[in-house]
Amino acid sequence: MDTNITEICKNILMTKNINPASTIEYDVNGQVHTVTLEWIIEAYAGGNDKTKALFLSSLQTIADTHAGNIKKYFEDMGQLVILTSFSENDTNISL
Repeated sequence: MDTNITEICKNILMTKNINPASTIEYDVNGQVHTVTLEWIIEAYAGGNDKTKALFLSSLQTIADTHAGNIKKYFEDMGQLVILTSFSENDTNISL
């Protein structure tokens, strides 16, 4: 995990008074999965350099221009990680 990108993302959230430990629930095939914003950040921080840069720049842009949409951004990005992990049967991601 890249601590630098993780810390940068957490700092962005904290400057907008959003707790990185906040949770989001997803219903996947009738089973509820709860993840934290930190978990979502760490999932993207574990990606390749292009993925990390895109996640960070997108978060920064939303924080700078549409701060009210940060929650929606994390909902969408978390859903993408969860659905991708199920479709690839990735056992490295635990919910």
